[in-house]
Amino acid sequence: MSEKESVIKIGLFGAAPDTYNMGVSALFASTVEGITRLLPNARFSVFDNELGKRTKTHHFSQGNTIDIDHIGIRAGHRYYLQENIIAISVASHLGALGGLLNSVIHDIDQFDVVLDVSGGDSFSDIYGVKRFMSVVRPKLITLKRHVPLILLPQTYGPYYDPKFNDIAVKAVKGADMAWARDPNSFKILQNMLGEEFDADRHRSGVDIAFALGARNAEELIDPALLQTISETDTNSPLVGLNVSGLIYNDPDAAYSRYHFKADYGQIILGFCNWLLEETGARLVLIPHVMSGRQYTESDYAACEKVAKTLEDKYQGRVFVSPDTLDQNQVKWLISKMDWFCGTRMHSTIAALSQGIPAAAIAYSDKTRGVFDTCGQGGEVFDPREQDTQEVIDGMKGSFLRWKEIRQSLEKALPEIKERTNSQLSIIANTIKNLSSARSPENRESN
Repeated sequence: MSEKESVIKIGLFGAAPDTYNMGVSALFASTVEGITRLLPNARFSVFDNELGKRTKTHHFSQGNTIDIDHIGIRAGHRYYLQENIIAISVASHLGALGGLLNSVIHDIDQFDVVLDVSGGDSFSDIYGVKRFMSVVRPKLITLKRHVPLILLPQTYGPYYDPKFNDIAVKAVKGADMAWARDPNSFKILQNMLGEEFDADRHRSGVDIAFALGARNAEELIDPALLQTISETDTNSPLVGLNVSGLIYNDPDAAYSRYHFKADYGQIILGFCNWLLEETGARLVLIPHVMSGRQYTESDYAACEKVAKTLEDKYQGRVFVSPDTLDQNQVKWLISKMDWFCGTRMHSTIAALSQGIPAAAIAYSDKTRGVFDTCGQGGEVFDPREQDTQEVIDGMKGSFLRWKEIRQSLEKALPEIKERTNSQLSIIANTIKNLSSARSPENRESN
């Protein structure tokens, strides 16, 4: 058996596993584990934010480990670095010479296919020029090197600047396959493609994190929390709450960036005080962005602040999960909850995909799209449109209906799992076909 027949080389952009954001890590893990399960001969290379090329062993769902190559790629003004995205972009235009001059281009040239997920929702210009270019450049580089490109389920747009819209359209039209992760994004994708829309290549799917596996994390959880999640008590339901550090730690940004009508801090504390005062529930605060406490976006820092406010009055009923859990372990912990509410969208996917009744405090339309996919759009509460008390009341009602929501989810999940599995199968088959069509001569001609 030849090397070409035995190994399918796959590059993965937009899902760096070193960001401390468990949502991005969930996209990475779901993609690698899901595709490798269907294509055991696949070998992944993931682009991250470090330097050089390395091989790491990753632990995914229970008992499953996979060796993955890591390739550094980063922005900045040190253009002499092989990993510099500008240097890589320039080298991509130099044909065969580009692969000789730049090691990252050489690696890209060897791939049978490149997958790109754009961090799930970063393929837009709403986060600024720098972010947009960091997301679109890998797509353009891949196309320039004539390597097949698949855009995994993600959000498209909005693109407010016509110039950036044209660049995004160029990338989308050049892709061999493109998936949207919700109906609204699919409409945007169709508009971008215009007459080039092809129902076989351009599809509406679900967030690939629905395929994320779980892995036991008992050894990382302190004894008090472990005992709590091990106890089953219908009179004392276990409630998981994800607090966004990005918003809780910097409330001014919530008003200026997301145009909040409600006070997020008051929503969190108001709901928690009601829950602990009026019900017998136990509360587990679950971070989903694990950056250090000194960083504004740290969910862990926000969860600690909330817990400190509550712990004196409700001692023994408020817990904070550790910041040492990875994406699969966080999903395992969320599976122990009776009801869950998250602000980070991928934390809620971890709940929904396991049939855990869930609600969301949403500051982006993407969240409602995900919940609509599961028939749970009524459990999304939006501080941009609702005032503080309206959001709190919505969360209260959702919690009080958790048994009813569980039944509703149980009916919806089989279809979601079928869509998730079908989506992965189609992507895997497309990878296989593109790999078969990509001869060694294609690589040499770049």
